[in-house]
Amino acid sequence: MEETKQSFKVSSGEISPLGVSQVDKGNINFALFSHNATSVTLCLSLPQGDKDYVNVIEFVLDPSINKTGDTWHICVEDFPLIDVLYGYRVDGPREKNQGHRFNSSILLLDPYAKLVKGRSVFGDTNQKFVQFYGTYDFESSPFNWGDDYKLPNIPEKDLVIYEMNVRAFTADESSRINPYIRGSYLGVIEKIPHLLDLAINAVELLPVFEFDELEFQNRPNPRYHMVNTWGYSTINFFAPMSRYASGEGDPIKASKQFKEMVKALHSAGIEIILDVVFNHTNEADDEYPFTISFPGIDNRVYYMLDSNNQLRNYSGCGNTLNCNHPVVRELILDSLKHWYGKKHNRPNIIIKYR
Repeated sequence: MEETKQSFKVSSGEISPLGVSQVDKGNINFALFSHNATSVTLCLSLPQGDKDYVNVIEFVLDPSINKTGDTWHICVEDFPLIDVLYGYRVDGPREKNQGHRFNSSILLLDPYAKLVKGRSVFGDTNQKFVQFYGTYDFESSPFNWGDDYKLPNIPEKDLVIYEMNVRAFTADESSRINPYIRGSYLGVIEKIPHLLDLAINAVELLPVFEFDELEFQNRPNPRYHMVNTWGYSTINFFAPMSRYASGEGDPIKASKQFKEMVKALHSAGIEIILDVVFNHTNEADDEYPFTISFPGIDNRVYYMLDSNNQLRNYSGCGNTLNCNHPVVRELILDSLKHWYGKKHNRPNIIIKYR
């Protein structure tokens, strides 16, 4: 991407909430935690024509103005409320023997991004190394849950649970649904009568967070030819899997269709259990690092390291989240609250921690 000459007025911004938020109408705040970073650059990409993102605006954050404690923040005034892609370039100590993995040449995904733009087609190896961006939507109206919406509230002892993967449930033509919605959140809605025929009253969904289905292609391994359909390869803990939306993987569409699925299942008397994974990310190990977000923002904070400052691998997936760190604990709690929902805002969903 080439840097555009378009300019916007910026101010120091707010320390919280982390991620992106609308401060006032048209003013967008960005906040990122990094204890060990020495410099942070916010990179913003605006659509040109038919959403052809070709230009990037970069704001180098001044630590004397745009940093409070370990949080870097900036507010961009009179900025678009939708159709913006963003990420960060973060720099800091380069000593790997001290556990640092800073590299300012890598554009990093915001850990608190609520929407993620990445691959448009599930499992497309031509998009193996596509850039993952954060994005947002402060323009659309809130989702309408309806005045008569209510939770099933089935006692746990009475649950009859059907464990399923959103995509695999309807991806095959044997699902007998419209090819356009096979393997999607909308596909699950179409098969609710089938679920009711099975006499179940709860579905346990394998991970629906944005995940890396092509993780096996990132490094040499015996499973190089395989695609991770289960979802245990998290990229972001807040955004719904964009490639579970019908058609192209649109993150705004994915968020809306996920809610439509939740509403339809609950309206049919079916509880929803989310299988969530907070013990590792898709970013591999020290031998074959694959940096999208956390290692480049603050490896020493987000991951457990051994006495040689190498990644510990208690998860068996190359890395282990440092859940004892207060910032990581807070991220996990914020993620759980985000998915569980708030009264009168979003429906409650049962969370199963794996």
